[in-house]
Amino acid sequence: MKVLRLENVKKYYGTTSNITKAVDGISFEVEEGEFVAIMGASGSGKTTLLNAISTIDHVTSGHIFVGDKDITELKEDEKADFRKDNLGFIFQDFNLLDTLNIEENIALSLIINGENQNKVDEKVESITSKLGIQDVLKKFPYEVSGGQKQRCACARALINKPKLILADEPTGALDSKSSRLLLETMESMNQELKATILMVTHDAFSASFCKRVLFLKDGKIFNEIIKGEKTRKEFFNEILDVLTLLGGDVGNVK
Repeated sequence: MKVLRLENVKKYYGTTSNITKAVDGISFEVEEGEFVAIMGASGSGKTTLLNAISTIDHVTSGHIFVGDKDITELKEDEKADFRKDNLGFIFQDFNLLDTLNIEENIALSLIINGENQNKVDEKVESITSKLGIQDVLKKFPYEVSGGQKQRCACARALINKPKLILADEPTGALDSKSSRLLLETMESMNQELKATILMVTHDAFSASFCKRVLFLKDGKIFNEIIKGEKTRKEFFNEILDVLTLLGGDVGNVK
């Protein structure tokens, strides 16, 4: 089943005399259960594309479908409900609230939406047991390790069983060890919990955990590679080869 489908999506900025084509006619699909990375140098259009998919920004033309819903047709007052019901987010700094404990951070969206407390407890118990953080639920973010914060953020993204999880440079502010822990958790979310994940990253190490990588250049898809039966190391090296062709920055590879 197709979770995400983009049809000739364009996003232009500026005036007719000075147009910037941030996204220039992009089409691709993401199947249920995929873990896909979008890579490209700064200014390639990857974050603009993610913002359009998340309904934070609107497209100039083209269509984006999540499931069978054309999200480019959504009215402004419909977008928040759409995100709540269909999307999960993993942020670079995790965006945990220090005034709430881990359990409350994970359950916050359910509580805001008025979900029955017994249902909330069941959902939190189910997802935190799968991610191995049920023993820190009563602690606050500043009382737990970086890895536990990461798993909390992943649990929060999964709690509503979204159709699609979006991650924008999730390892960008992390050291190598923390990056690996987060990526292994996301890989587990994909393989064991069947989460569909679309991740924007500049980092070949991060992308090597994915099943497929799309490379953007000047707002267009430059290349696409699929992991298939390759080892992660083989896939990592293939990603580096494409980045070299792309002229991208491989100096930040962990």
